[in-house]
Amino acid sequence: MSSLPVYSGARISGCWSLRSDGSGSSEEALDRLLPPVTNTLSPRKRTTSQCKSEPPLLRTSKRTIYTAGRPPWYNEHGTQSKEAFVIGLCGGSASGKTTVARKIIEALDVPWVVLLAVDSFYKVLTKEQQELAASNDYNFDHPDAFDFDLIVSTLRKLKQGKSVKIPVYDFTSHCRKKEWKTLYGASVIIFEGILAFADKELLKLLDMKIFVDTDSDICLVRRLRRDIAERGRDIEGVIKQYNKFVKPSFEQYIEPTMRLADIVVPRGGGNMVAIDLIVQHVHSQLEERELSVRATLASAHQAQPLPETLSVLKSTPQVQGLHTFIRNKDTSRDEFIFYSKRLMRLLIEHALSLLPFRICTVQTLQEEDYEGRRFDGKRITGVSILRAGETMEPALRAVCKDVRVGKILIQTNHITGEPELHYLRLPKDIGEDHVILMDCTVSTGAAALMAIRVLLDHDVQEDKIFLVSLLMAEMGVHSVAYAFPQVKIITTAVDKKVNDLFHIIPGIGNFGDRYFGTDAPANWNEDDDCAAL
Repeated sequence: MSSLPVYSGARISGCWSLRSDGSGSSEEALDRLLPPVTNTLSPRKRTTSQCKSEPPLLRTSKRTIYTAGRPPWYNEHGTQSKEAFVIGLCGGSASGKTTVARKIIEALDVPWVVLLAVDSFYKVLTKEQQELAASNDYNFDHPDAFDFDLIVSTLRKLKQGKSVKIPVYDFTSHCRKKEWKTLYGASVIIFEGILAFADKELLKLLDMKIFVDTDSDICLVRRLRRDIAERGRDIEGVIKQYNKFVKPSFEQYIEPTMRLADIVVPRGGGNMVAIDLIVQHVHSQLEERELSVRATLASAHQAQPLPETLSVLKSTPQVQGLHTFIRNKDTSRDEFIFYSKRLMRLLIEHALSLLPFRICTVQTLQEEDYEGRRFDGKRITGVSILRAGETMEPALRAVCKDVRVGKILIQTNHITGEPELHYLRLPKDIGEDHVILMDCTVSTGAAALMAIRVLLDHDVQEDKIFLVSLLMAEMGVHSVAYAFPQVKIITTAVDKKVNDLFHIIPGIGNFGDRYFGTDAPANWNEDDDCAAL
């Protein structure tokens, strides 16, 4: 019977090294770029790795869908109250950093994990540098090869919950592509690269620092395979670049940063003991950062006057008649759809009248001047909160020519009772637009708050957001107005009460199920109209 290796943790220069022989060695200080060593990994309680009976992903032949959503990352005031947890992953070229990152992601078993690579942030080369790169005479492993200002600003913004654009680097042509990737919605960010620890400001953003320590011969073999197969290099060029730049840069700039790591992982992705330790710590951090938003909203802002940002469609006999049809439990589905559409059209027209307009003079066919009005903004974009909000899109398209429309899917976690973000698709450059945010009913306002927070994270200005809903509860109105006082709230009616199940009273029932002809689950929520998706 063969004996199992004994793993021990050896404390070296401010980090834990997990090695099968328990050995560790001190490294020389790197004073050029790095601050004094401090142990940033504070003692935490040990927890076991979470294990879910079902994976958080639903994979089909064409797409991957999250079946577990992103919980609130903001408080009842609408402001971010927790930042993403950032793991810095450093190591030599081809040491297995990406493999370790993917093993961590798999073991974490949580959605909304972003993998960000330092390789995306190579500087744009000059013509002379391009020529050097083509002859394998440019040092891509030197700190000066990377745009650290862009790295720091991007990672800081992503950690703060904002949407960011990431450059796409072409390793064959040694240049950035025109298309940039958009990243958003990270609960955990894994930032990996050879120089992930080589900047003072960058280090301040890392909550956990991991160094992957792999034998140099193994790294060389991996680099040969990768550069020849994936980057179109020849074997002589790869070896020349390795001996001239890669190995010296590792010894001068990368290896000394091992002393800054909280955990050193020998052998890369095969070291599951180290990966399990990392996962335990990240899970404990995520547990500490959990928030409760809906319960707080339900107990706040009671008995206050309705805000000035609320605009209710005038309750004419026609509007009252439409409400009579859609509130009546005996109304057939066909009639419910018909009268709902009529009410939506009136509501959208009313919402558009509240947009900013400027005076515009035109000339009539009789060659007389007419002083009119034009929309005073760049563009109008609609965003629907799936699924019920999607039913309002035809009314918007009918009155706004060529309007762009985005979608946000928010569902209630029926275990925690909290809203969770599952999916979003927003038009490009939405930050420049006036946004009509559509949802058919708003009870506590929890889903609306999340959707507004998403828009703000994509640089939409708060005073350019118009929340449009057929029916709202006073609680939802107060919640939105308190958190986002500049958001305009437009509805056809406001009901006073919400019951213990967060249903609007008297209300209209589950709008999505009545509209689409589906059955509502026993624990359905008025802010969560997505059961059939």
